[in-house]
Amino acid sequence: MYNQTLFKVIEPIKINTIKRLNKSKKWKYGYNKEHDIIIISKTGEIGEIYEIQNLRIALPKQPKNIHKFKTNKWEVTEQPKPLQKIKTIFDWKEYPNSFKSQYIDYIDEEFKRREEGFWYQNKQTPTYLTGTHYMYLQWSKIDVGKPDFREANRLFYIFWEACKADTRCYGMCYLKNRRSGFSFMASGETVNLATISSDARYGILSKTGPDAKKMFTDKVVPISVNYPFFFKPIQDGMDRPKTELAYRVPASKLTRRKIEQGSSDNELEGLDTTIDWKNTGDNSYDGEKLKLLVHDESGKWERPNNIQNNWRVTKTTLRLGSRIIGKCMMGSTSNALDKGGDNFKKIYYDSDVTKRNRNGQTSSGLYSLFIPMEWNYEGFIDSYGLPVFETPQEEIKGPYNDFIDVGVIDHWQNEADGLKSDQDALNEFYRQFPRTEDHAFRDETQNSIFNLVKIYEQIDFNNDFKNSTLVTRGSFKWDNGVQDTRVIFYPDNQGRFLVSWIPSYNLQNNIILKNGFKYPGNEHVGAFGCDSYDISGTVDNKGSKGSLHGLTKFSMEDAPPNHFFLEYIARPQTAETFFEDVLMALVFYGMPLLAENNKPRLLYYLKRRGYRGYSMNRPDKIWNKLSVAEKEIGGIPNSSEDIKQAHAAAIETYIQKYVGLKEDLGYGDMYFSNTLNDWSKFNINNRTKYDATISSGLAIMACNKNLYKPVADKTKLTVKFGLSKFNNKGTTSKIIE
Repeated sequence: MYNQTLFKVIEPIKINTIKRLNKSKKWKYGYNKEHDIIIISKTGEIGEIYEIQNLRIALPKQPKNIHKFKTNKWEVTEQPKPLQKIKTIFDWKEYPNSFKSQYIDYIDEEFKRREEGFWYQNKQTPTYLTGTHYMYLQWSKIDVGKPDFREANRLFYIFWEACKADTRCYGMCYLKNRRSGFSFMASGETVNLATISSDARYGILSKTGPDAKKMFTDKVVPISVNYPFFFKPIQDGMDRPKTELAYRVPASKLTRRKIEQGSSDNELEGLDTTIDWKNTGDNSYDGEKLKLLVHDESGKWERPNNIQNNWRVTKTTLRLGSRIIGKCMMGSTSNALDKGGDNFKKIYYDSDVTKRNRNGQTSSGLYSLFIPMEWNYEGFIDSYGLPVFETPQEEIKGPYNDFIDVGVIDHWQNEADGLKSDQDALNEFYRQFPRTEDHAFRDETQNSIFNLVKIYEQIDFNNDFKNSTLVTRGSFKWDNGVQDTRVIFYPDNQGRFLVSWIPSYNLQNNIILKNGFKYPGNEHVGAFGCDSYDISGTVDNKGSKGSLHGLTKFSMEDAPPNHFFLEYIARPQTAETFFEDVLMALVFYGMPLLAENNKPRLLYYLKRRGYRGYSMNRPDKIWNKLSVAEKEIGGIPNSSEDIKQAHAAAIETYIQKYVGLKEDLGYGDMYFSNTLNDWSKFNINNRTKYDATISSGLAIMACNKNLYKPVADKTKLTVKFGLSKFNNKGTTSKIIE
């Protein structure tokens, strides 16, 4: 049974509070700090509250009278024929008031829907469209004529309206699947906003200049040309320009009062709004002021162009001081990481709405949105615009009266299964039609020093919802808060540890005392690897994270063999907090630690607390060959090329044996996808930012320390005992030289 996670209806506000403020129409469009919601209603009343990718959005209150089309689904309403003949506001002025009065209510209603949105019945369900979405469906012309209604697009536009309403937000970063209609939707929004704005500029960028030009000439201009006269300002220059679309006379709201009073020339002042495009470059639109910037194909900017550098520049075009005056509509599928995908990926994850600075803004200023493939896959949308997730019991009709007899999930899986013999083709398929964010940012296999096929097989297995319960997030604490006693693990949604195995009670806190010193009692069961850090704070607050991994060996104990059972990737506010976290994990599991000693504060911390016996010595040298510092605190350096190669080889061997699809057709039990992703990107020549790879590799080396034991040099010596050999043939014996 498929369970969608794209959005949910939540109830964060008491119903009585909503009713009370609805009665007085006190809900204001924009961010409501008291209730931490973004209100997209312009009527003063709110209804359902959606949560889309952690963004809480309050919709308008459902009206009593909801429009119902004859077919019980979305239909384009034809413009009255007499109005179809009118091309400009000047033509309208020539008609008598008696003619205008017949259609003013119709025109007024269209302006209202454009402003407040539109409610209608879709398959017996009250459905809300934002004003922008209504304009797209009703008045935009795309390559196939009028757009179809799609539920995925409805959620997209609701999220976009929240981005516009929130004064903390610079816009959206949309991670999409191929052929989802983003370019047309962004073009429709550009025209929609430009035709009601004065003294404003709207810009378009794409992966190349020709792509930006094509979007302008093939999408923006045709949508503008096909607007009805009452929405379309007078255009300066050619009907179908190639570089700039300039509006000079505004599309003003036509009311009965205006008709009765008559129009004056003063109402035809210039709008002075333009839409244009620029060639792709890091400094495109630098120094200009924009009301809307469309970033199309932003995950495909290849060297020397860099979407990250460009966003740093263009972000300033959308603000005056601290005030955000414009928005960005950024959307794309992702290229392979070294072909522009990595920079887009960084912007996307910097746009996480759950990670904000003290000003309430994300690191990028944008809000990230990912709509999985199954919501918007061509051929699996029914006639009501709803996705057909699972194979139906009965055939379902699509929008063109074609029958859908298989669900999109099954169809997608069948196609993916057929590409498993060609991993690069499979990864390209995942990037084009992703079901998860990991799919969207898949890399090409030749870019990794490890076996990406196996890594991605394991990630896919882990992403299966059935396996989500195999990992528990939690924290460790000393029993009753008394240090150096017994450690307890407890589940905690805010915890920094992820664990997939807890030892039996008799193995927990197993400490051996030798001559008054503490040693781990479960060294035969497993070991830890750690990549530490010494400095609590950093200038940019983005220093390397502390990383800890636990791995079991093959043993006779009740423990899964060769299993990564613990992952910790975090940077607490102080280094001492991290050290204490590591210490508690070591004590709880009763296992030793192999850590890099070039950042020695952790190892000195363990020694001061009486746990030097938990710090392993480097396995590649005998005791007499260790340095003074290594004898004092243990650990292994990371500077030696031999150690680097041995570390990478340890991970490579582990992946080959225990990750992904195995020979018995089962899957590995490496459930920590953050570590798997870190392995997939690891660069042995620049190891600094791969904390999880460093610590997990050290854990593997610690569990296989016997492989790194130094072999003593053997020299054969010839010892003479004063005895000679003789040849006794013949009559005389002779010494054999």
